This record gives sequence, structure tokens and C-alpha cells, in this order.
Amino acid sequence: MAARRGRARTGVVGLAVAAVAATAFTAPAQAAPGDTAAARAAGHDGTQRALDAIVRGGIPGVAAQARTKDGVWQGASGVDNRATGTPRRADDRFRIASITKTFVATVMLQLESEGRLDLDDTVEKWLPGVVRGHGHDGRKMTVRQLLNHTSGVFDFLNDPAYEKKYLAPGFLKHRYDTRPPQVAIDAAMANAPTSPPGAQYTYSNTNYVLAALIMEEVTGNTYEHEVRTRIINPLGLRATVMPGNTSHMPWRSTRAYSTLGDPATTRIHDVTVQNASQSWAEGDMISNTGDLNRFFSALMRGELLSPGQLKAMKTTPPGSDYGLGLERVTGSCGTKAWGHGGGWIGSLSYAVATEDGSRSLAFNLNGDWSTAGMGEVLEAELCGTAARPGARIVPRTD
Repeated sequence: MAARRGRARTGVVGLAVAAVAATAFTAPAQAAPGDTAAARAAGHDGTQRALDAIVRGGIPGVAAQARTKDGVWQGASGVDNRATGTPRRADDRFRIASITKTFVATVMLQLESEGRLDLDDTVEKWLPGVVRGHGHDGRKMTVRQLLNHTSGVFDFLNDPAYEKKYLAPGFLKHRYDTRPPQVAIDAAMANAPTSPPGAQYTYSNTNYVLAALIMEEVTGNTYEHEVRTRIINPLGLRATVMPGNTSHMPWRSTRAYSTLGDPATTRIHDVTVQNASQSWAEGDMISNTGDLNRFFSALMRGELLSPGQLKAMKTTPPGSDYGLGLERVTGSCGTKAWGHGGGWIGSLSYAVATEDGSRSLAFNLNGDWSTAGMGEVLEAELCGTAARPGARIVPRTD
């Protein structure tokens, strides 16, 4: 069975920015973006310094929001637009990339609770004949293994032909192309699996292309419809957009910049305008820091899943911190939280909430060539300190 629908679909670079952390947010406060004095008064001075350090390191701009049961703090540094020098805003929108995966996994767990699928169903049951080629076999892997990245399915973004055409060097030529999910699946199936199903955790964007196609088979609706009606609308996520195959960003969005893999960072491209289908259900959504904090806090508080489902979502395979579309992060202070990272051409982000949902943090960089300093933002805000010696958080890109 070929992947359905000819409109917008394909993959993202899923930056699973690994990370850390935990919480110890301080004091209710509202700080103007970049207002270091206000940040210091609110107890977020370390976080603001970490944002400023990212910009000093060469990223154009960074925006963040932290929430506690007592209040909201917002911070930003650098510029939104390199051409005009417009300051970065804490509430602007951006492409959230692989953070989309948490939305997808949440819907899949909801469908299981309704008895419409079983996460231990084989992939073959819902997508007969789709996962075949070079040793891939959908009869031997489960939906659960797609969601926790233990299926062994090859990540289509690592296929040499796909990478050459759609990433670097071909991105600028093909940035407006609409690509169906079958393109991603074909690229994955042209390579051998990374491991037998269930053998080990290996992050693969192909997993969530397949998961979303299963969602559509189960419901008869688009992935976009299910996420919108089950999560976005009930939570009132007004800044969150399901972009389909559109190319432009909605109003009050940051510009996005990329070196397109140039290790010398000698040329920076404005990549804001690009067809969203090139990062479908594994990373196409657009949102802002406030909406991401609302989503992850609601998820951790049990507003979207039952206690049993949430426990399943936080169950990680041996040797991994990744559950079902959700990653455990631990700070040097020892506090545990759950979240997800997202990286795509022009954008790097992370969002996290503590296990009781009372504290959360979301932030975005509008340049993609360095994750340096992201761990320090998480550590400073969620542990209330700078990273301790020997406990520096090193974000991971997948």
C-alpha cells in the first residue's frame, strides 16, 4: 500500500536536543525581552545571561518563556531580522520541528485508549506492504517501536540521494517543493535497517512518518485534523499552526537563518520561506514558547492522557531516556522533567516540563549552526544555577 495523499508530507531533521534538567523556577514575574535587571529581580538572571551568551556565540536571536504556578517570565536576546535589526520577541512563532513528535505520540495514545488501535499492533496491520526493502519488514515491528525509536527503520534524512536533493546542497533549489510521505518512505527503504526491531534505540524521523500514516488509516482523517481537534483546540493553543504544504510563516514569526551545513559559517541564508511539507508529521508544526509550555504542562498534569497512558509514554527502553515521543531530561540538581527538542533548517528549539506540570520552559534559536549554550539555558532556568563543573549539559542532535 502506498502512503496516502499527495499533499504535504516529509521529514525533518529531528533535533532531539537531549538535555537536562529540572526546575527551580523562581518568583512570579514578567520581564521585558532582554531586560537583564528585571530578569535578575525575578530570579532569572542566569537564564537571561545564557540567552545573551548564545547570541554572543553567533546565533542571530533567541527567545524563551518559563512558567510556574506563580507566574510567567519571558526573555529574549539578539535580533529577529538580521537585515533590519528588529529585536527578537519572546512571543514570536517558529518552526518547532521534532517537538511535533510529542503531539503525534499523544494522539496515538489517545486512540489506543479509545480501543481503536493497540500500540503492540504490527506496522503491517495498518500499512500492509509499506515497510519493505533491504531487510525492512513491517510484520516484525510494532507501533510502539515506531514511537520509541526502537523499530530499526532507517532515517530517510540520512539517505545520501535524499540529503543531496532536499538538504544540502539542494535545499535552496527545492525549498518550495511539495513532497508526499512516500518520498521519505522510499528513501528509508533504499537502505538497510539500523538494527532488528526492538534491539536498540536509534532516533529515526521515518518512524513518525509511518506513525502519522497509521493515525490516518485508523481515523480516516488527516493527521492535521486529529492534532488540531484533540490537542490544539481543546488547549486553546492560538499560536500553534498546522501548516500543510504552505511556504510562508504566519504573522509575528521570527526569521530563520541557516548556513546549510557550511562548517565555516561563511554564508548565512534566510530560510524563513520553505514548504512545510518537507517536515511533515515528524516536524512541521509552527508554534511559540507560550503554547509549547501550555502543551507540555497540560500533558504532564494528565489533561490529555490517563495516568496509565502517561506512564506508558514515560516508559523508556533499556539504555535510553526516550519514551513515546517524550524524552526524560535531568539537571545537575537532580530534578527530572520531560520534553522534546526540535531542529530543522533555520530553527533549534527545546521545550520541557516537570513531572507534575508545575514548571516549564520553552525556547528557540533562529539559527541552526550551533547548539552551544542550549544546555546552559536549560540548566540555568530549570535548576536555578549555571551548569556545575563536570555536569555540563550537552544537547544532542539527531
